[in-house]
Amino acid sequence: MYNEIIRQLKKSYDEKAGERDKKAISLWKVDERAKFLSFIQREQKDTLLEIGAGIGKHGAFFSNCGLNVTCIDLSLENLRFCQQKNLTGAEMDFRYLGFPVNSFDALFAMNCLLHVPKEILSEILVEIKRTLVEDGLFYLGQYGGVDQQGVVSDDHYEPKRFYALLTDQDLLQMIEKFFEIIYVKFIPLDGENDFHFQSLVLRKKFVGN
Repeated sequence: MYNEIIRQLKKSYDEKAGERDKKAISLWKVDERAKFLSFIQREQKDTLLEIGAGIGKHGAFFSNCGLNVTCIDLSLENLRFCQQKNLTGAEMDFRYLGFPVNSFDALFAMNCLLHVPKEILSEILVEIKRTLVEDGLFYLGQYGGVDQQGVVSDDHYEPKRFYALLTDQDLLQMIEKFFEIIYVKFIPLDGENDFHFQSLVLRKKFVGN
């Protein structure tokens, strides 16, 4: 199932890379990104890995702020836009991060882990934790607030994308197994009730915690 999801996502994002590069980032996403940067700068972090980096807009922001940024994505078209922004990029599945243990001071994941089936999310969180230094910071931002898994029928991408959305309680319970939660904000979306954006800053738990 996962391999087919990945294959479909590659195709979907390859097709939309140019369109996505032209879109502006929502102001509330800009604010949450800046919040994470404030944690990074306060602790004088240097290296950052962005997973599911897309066309590199977030990576370029962090790079322009002085961080040593590495971007990974499934889509070669996305990575082409990353390279145009002078970012170091690699085609990689975040289920199998090809980096040594303790490689990065910080990790940024905006709207990518919501494509992971719920039954393997913990496996990917373990892999993310492995790549971070012992006091490493992890930003996780994604849509959720509802319990929903599958392809979204009205998705305008082709092939239509798979989503696994989590309630706030389920997300926090999952995260707390691997990371210390140091910041949480649930951001309402216009015209929606339970569905909203989940924004978290996390810290890698020390060995033995």
